[in-house]
Amino acid sequence: MTDADTPAPETGAEALLTGLKASGIDYFFANAGTDFPSIIEAFAARDPDTMPTPVTVPHETAAVGMAHGYYLATGKPQSVMVHVNVGLANAVMGVLNAASDNVPLVMMSGRTPLTEAGYAGSRKSPIQYGQEMYDQTALVRDAVKFNYEMRYPDQGGMLAARAVSLAQSEPRGPVYLSLPREPLAEMVKAPRRSDPSPRPAATPAAPDPEAVRAAAEMLAMAERPLVICQRGDPEGRVAAALSELGRQHGIGTVEPFVIRNVMASDGPASLGYAPTMAKEADVILVVDSGVPWIEETQAPQPDAKIIHIGADPNFARMPVRGYRSDLSITGDPAATVAAISDAMTTSGDRLKARRDDLARRAADRDARRDAMVSEARGAEPMGAEWLSHCLSEIMDEDAVIISELGLVPGAMRIKGPNRLFSNPHSGGLGWALPTALGAQMARPGKLTIAAMGDGSYIFANPVACHQIAEALDLPILVIVKNNAMWNAVRRSVVLSYPEGAAARANEMPLTSLSPVPDFAAIAGASRAYAERVETADALPAALERALHAIRSEGRAALLDVRVAVSDSH
Repeated sequence: MTDADTPAPETGAEALLTGLKASGIDYFFANAGTDFPSIIEAFAARDPDTMPTPVTVPHETAAVGMAHGYYLATGKPQSVMVHVNVGLANAVMGVLNAASDNVPLVMMSGRTPLTEAGYAGSRKSPIQYGQEMYDQTALVRDAVKFNYEMRYPDQGGMLAARAVSLAQSEPRGPVYLSLPREPLAEMVKAPRRSDPSPRPAATPAAPDPEAVRAAAEMLAMAERPLVICQRGDPEGRVAAALSELGRQHGIGTVEPFVIRNVMASDGPASLGYAPTMAKEADVILVVDSGVPWIEETQAPQPDAKIIHIGADPNFARMPVRGYRSDLSITGDPAATVAAISDAMTTSGDRLKARRDDLARRAADRDARRDAMVSEARGAEPMGAEWLSHCLSEIMDEDAVIISELGLVPGAMRIKGPNRLFSNPHSGGLGWALPTALGAQMARPGKLTIAAMGDGSYIFANPVACHQIAEALDLPILVIVKNNAMWNAVRRSVVLSYPEGAAARANEMPLTSLSPVPDFAAIAGASRAYAERVETADALPAALERALHAIRSEGRAALLDVRVAVSDSH
């Protein structure tokens, strides 16, 4: 069917949905309510090829997490719609995570009808009185780039196109549309139809040539230069540019508080994940990193030169961010790194010294990794370093792992960029499991692992997530790092009050999760393969059994792994 043969949208809901599809949105992750009749009717009435594919998701945070994971795996934004203010309230945490991670998505919620009678979408239920708010958008306004409440049916296509364009423009992030029942249900009158054609994202900013030359001079003359980068891009362009910078100029990259891994563990320019390296450098290139170090304990030396680059190098949306800077360059991170590398000239003696230093650091890092893995294997219960090592060993070239307070990156052998995705610094827990489901949807037939702490697993609404895995044929591997507590909370208390009463207590208040639920039984309720692993030596065989269930039986698998409490992670 040609565009000329495609019937024009008849309602605001049809205009919105066809506009989303025209703008490249493939999926419409939805948790439906009484505000959805026109949306559901549109899906039933129109050619499905003209609209995103609807996906029923039985919890709002899971819907947003799936859109987040789909983007990480593909670089393509998706859409989410939830039920009025109550659904949006459940979705807010996911929107905060997307905003923190600069993940574009089109977030939508219905809005209780504006009218009591006289319109196709007028109120028909008591809850449509109880759910009305003076300012529903206030729930997400501080976290989104753009928000608007749809007022007329003919706006649907234009709003969809504008929303996708703004979400994809740098710095990327979520946008929000509030959708009252009346404009969704109202018929579109031909003279008022708006243009639904896609709007491209704004082109990325090019770095200022003078600033590039100044950065190149600083780095070329440095004795101990360092790159800090805690996230790459879905296409791997930043990883390629940093690898080339390392190859040409002997400058290594460290990934503290990593969000989306950039370097392969054995890459010649890889320096691992330790944030303390900032203290050793004389010139630091900070690449799109919101939290390059902790100022109180890991700050660079006072005479070190600091260069920040990125689409928003000052992270303007962060209210407090006091990192000093000698030079801040706005520009596409990959293009800016490449431009700096091209502008640099590094002397032969200096290049050799840097390469020798990188090789020494790599050997030291490998030795430390082997020692920590061996120690963790011998511990009772096993240390998280052994769990992390074993998971990286089962990952082939296409596997990805979504980690939420579950893994130790320094204990892993990561094979390339965008293989390890860690929870955004917003800290909205329950993120890893639905994010892995979204990534698996984008990568059928490939291995996706969700690794999280026991508390994070509970936050993820696991009953809903396992139902999604079964209903949508998403056989992911779920790893629950079980230490029967919120260890991040415990560590925060110990760090704040190392000699305090809470640190000395047999059981610290407000941290224990005992008695822990039977996590394997929760997964088994949706026919997943599930077992509990108590010892280090039992873990490799358990992983093989789980992989067999995934690859040969098409089932999701869960391993509930008993892991020691740690003061360092």
